[in-house]
This record gives sequence, structure tokens and C-alpha cells, in this order.
Amino acid sequence: MLSRFVQLSVFLLAGLLVGLGVGHYWPGSEAVEAALGMAALLWFVLDGLALVKFQQWLRLDSSAAVGVRVGLWGDLTTRIQKMLRERERKSQNNKNRLQDFLSALQVSPNGVMLLDGEARIEWCNQTAAAHFGLDVERDLQQTVGNLVRAPEFAAYLARGDYQKELTMAGRDSLPSRPVTLSVQLHPYGKGRKLLLSRDITALEQAEAMRRDFVANVSHEIRTPLTVLGGFVETLQTLQLDEAERQQYLTLMAQQALRMQTLVSDLLTLSKLEGSALPGLELRVSVPRLMQQLESDARSLSQVMGETPQTDHHFEFESTFNGDLLGVASELHSALGNLISNAVRYTPVEGHIKVCLQRLPDGRLEFSVADSGPGIAPEHIGRLTERFYRVDRSRSRETGGTGLGLAIVKHVAQRHGATLSIESVVGKGSKFSLTFPAFRVV
Repeated sequence: MLSRFVQLSVFLLAGLLVGLGVGHYWPGSEAVEAALGMAALLWFVLDGLALVKFQQWLRLDSSAAVGVRVGLWGDLTTRIQKMLRERERKSQNNKNRLQDFLSALQVSPNGVMLLDGEARIEWCNQTAAAHFGLDVERDLQQTVGNLVRAPEFAAYLARGDYQKELTMAGRDSLPSRPVTLSVQLHPYGKGRKLLLSRDITALEQAEAMRRDFVANVSHEIRTPLTVLGGFVETLQTLQLDEAERQQYLTLMAQQALRMQTLVSDLLTLSKLEGSALPGLELRVSVPRLMQQLESDARSLSQVMGETPQTDHHFEFESTFNGDLLGVASELHSALGNLISNAVRYTPVEGHIKVCLQRLPDGRLEFSVADSGPGIAPEHIGRLTERFYRVDRSRSRETGGTGLGLAIVKHVAQRHGATLSIESVVGKGSKFSLTFPAFRVV
């Protein structure tokens, strides 16, 4: 208002000066009044034109830089432009923050989906789209219940009680490769819902493995404990001669050894999983390791034989006299398990060949071939699973714990080696461990 008053005063002063000048030459005339009136009229005309221009600017594009430059309307134009720029800056900042927030949700490993009051999809990230088999662009504004047709999800959506999460099969779930999702809805706003989904396949598998592991360990320990309990009760209640007592004590010692072996293998697996990877500073003499393995194999074969004179026919062949970088106890356990498996599952007087050779590319291959019963193809892929057995009764007869090949697999992984299995039913099997060249010196 002050600027406008100043402008009007300037016009009136100019009119007064003009009127005084005219009155000087024409005394007695009303030049002053006329000049003031003309000045006031001119100011109103110019101000009106500025107002019209200001209104046109507001109607057409108030964000444009062009507008009234002077006067009250010029001041208003400048202020409005400043306010518009500030509002645009804040709006852009809000857009950037929203975009950053959506980008963060987009890279989330969990699925995120926003639903309106009618359960229509307002937005979802790629993870949620993959979980439910959706198209991020095509399926927007579609009702989620029409796209996710699983009965359990439809019931969960209709129930309205979202305190607990829903576990359901994923869109790409197959019997051979199951996919399990954890889904939960969270209401917010006016009827809107936030849908979160997680792929818990690995967790479900780990839980299943834990249950199986506990069940297997319990079963493996319960059997010898039951036998031991029966023998103890027999010794306590029956009068036995010395030969019978020795027979029962021998059987009890066998069952105790079986439990001790099982516990030892479990501790070995636990140590392998919890310790750091072996470095390159430890060296193992391969010839000395092979001598120890051969001695252990012949001792086990004599124990497995029907008489002290019957055992397996061994052939140990080694063309490498250097060192292998790794942990001696782990390598002895892994290679020893491969040989002991061959001894346990190959009939007495069967043939077992242990070969150690350096390959042309510098790698070191350790192999054990036997003339045992062989393994059917459907079992080979699962042999390294804990407690997996092709023939459970045969395993118990030979004293196996079902953990040997699991230990071999872990040792191989820790030393960068690869385990390969070849077998033909009725003709025997061959297990090979191939160590990388950088561990061979």
C-alpha cells in the first residue's frame, strides 16, 4: 500500500507542477485543478492497465517469469513468484524424498505392496511382483484377490484378522523346488493396507533339517542305548556263566563304541562348520598320510573279516611325493572316511583300489574304487546328506553312523576340493576328491 501511495503522490506532484507552470502563463485559469485531475486520471488508467495485466498473468501462467514489473501489482507479482518458487522447491523435495523412499522399498529383499480401501494394488515392488507372479505396470489398480488366487490367501484377506502372518506357497513353487512365503497385512489410513511378504523357503528347509537332525540323532542314540539297557538288565537279573557274560559284555562294548563314534562324528561336523577356513601355511606330507590311511584300512578290513586271515584285496597306488596344503586332521578324516566306506560296504575278499595322482593341470586327485554292490543313480545325489543311507540295515551292521560322507563334503568345501561319485549297481563305486593346484606343493 505504501508503494501505491508513493506512486499516486508522484503523479499528483507532477500534475501540480504542470498545473503551476500552465497557471504562470495563463493566470486565472484552472490549470492546477485540471492538471491534478489529469494526473490522477492517468495514474488510475495506468494502474488499471497494470491490474488487467496482472490478472491475465494469474489466469495464463502465474509460474512464468513475465508479469507486472512495477507498482503494487509488480510487488505482488514478485511476491507470488517467490512463493511459487518456494512451493515448487518444497514440492520437488517431497517428490525426491518419496522417490528415494520408493527406491529403498524397491531394493528391499521383502515384498511390499500398497492396497487401497477396495484391496486394489496402488503400488508394489519387484520382490512382491516376483512372489505373487504379478506385472508391476499391468496389474496396478487390479484387485489383489483376483490376481492371487490361492484359497488360503483369499480366506486370510476376507477374514480381516491380520494379527498373525500367513504361510503359503509361492507362485513359482514346484514339488521338486518348493517356495514358501510368509505374508502379513497391516491396515493403515482409511481402509488401506500394507502387504508384506517374505521368502522363508531357506528358513523352512533349515527348520526341517533341524527336525530331521534331532530325530536322526535321537534314533541313532536310542537304538544302542536300548540294547545296552537290555544287556545290563540281563546281567543284573540272570545267573550267567563266564562265556555268556563275556559275550554280553562284548556286545555292550560294541554298542558303546557305536555311540562314541556317533558323538565323535557329530563333534567333527560341528568343528568343521564353526572354524575358520584353512590357510596355506599348513603342510601335510602326502606319502606319510597315505601310509597311515593304508594301515588304518588294513586294520579295519581284518576286523570286518570273518576270520583273522580273511580281509579285502587292497591296491594302493601313489605317484605324488609332495605336500598338500591343509589341515592334517581334516584331510585324514575325509580320505579315511572314503576308504572306510569302501571297506564296510565291499564284501570280504573284494577288491579296493586307492589311487593318488597329480593331474596334467596341476590338481591332485585322490580316488577310492571298490567292487562292492554299487549305488543306484537316485541315491547318489543325496549321499552327502547327514544320516542318509541307501540301506539302513546294512549301515547298522557295518557300524556306520551316516555322517561320513557329510564330513567328506565339508572338508572338501573347506579345502576348495570337489567330490565326484561314480557307481554302477552290481559292479562297484568310485569316489574321487580333487584338490586345486594351488594347494599342491
